[in-house]
This record gives sequence, C-alpha cells and structure tokens, in this order.
Amino acid sequence: QVQLVESGGGSVQAGGSLMLSCAASGYTGSRFCMGWFRQAPGKEREGVATVDTGDSRTYYADSVKGRFTISQDNAKNTLDLQMSSLKPEDTAMYYCAADPGWCESRARASAFRYWGRGTQVTVSS
Repeated sequence: QVQLVESGGGSVQAGGSLMLSCAASGYTGSRFCMGWFRQAPGKEREGVATVDTGDSRTYYADSVKGRFTISQDNAKNTLDLQMSSLKPEDTAMYYCAADPGWCESRARASAFRYWGRGTQVTVSS
C-alpha cells in the first residue's frame, strides 16, 4: 500500500524558487508513474509533471516547461519538484500522486490511484 507525504511548500516572491519533496512508502520494487498535480481554489486539478520510475520518461505541462524539473531518488524513495522562476499563477495546493504501471503521455488526475494530502505554494508579486 503506497503512502505519499509532501513537504517543501511555503510562500515565496515572484521569481523565486522552491523545492517540493514527496516521501513514498510501500513503493519498493514496483514500477509506478509518479507525478505532481496542483489545484487552485475554484479550479480543476491539473497535471504539472510526471516521471516513469521504470524508464525515467518525463512529462511537463506547457505552463511549467523550462521552469520546473521533476526527479526521482530511488535510494531515498522520494519524488522531487524543483520550481524556479515562480509566478503568481503557480499559487496552488500541490499534490504528489502515484499509479502502478507506466506513465501515459499526459497527466490525468483521474488515472492516479494514490495521493498525498498536499502542500501549499503561494507566490506573491
């Protein structure tokens, strides 16, 4: 049974950086698609980035390409999201998610089985 716990959220000025981390348990020896999603109040949950733990393929939403980097650390069982050049529109609750098997070429929230409780990111102008 997979459990996910996010950390690293906080408040930052526009143009700043934050690193989010997701600690995963129950993740030993299995292939997962792991991803970061975000949801602002009143908006749908959207996929930010995913990485396939089997072949390391990544996906990024167009809105974050060139600014965010997703990575996995198998030794630590963590999923990280390095966020740079942050914009006010990046403000949202950020969620770590995982699903058994390989990643699709997109990020659909409905396809992910396991979810963390979220960490808030607030970017001020």
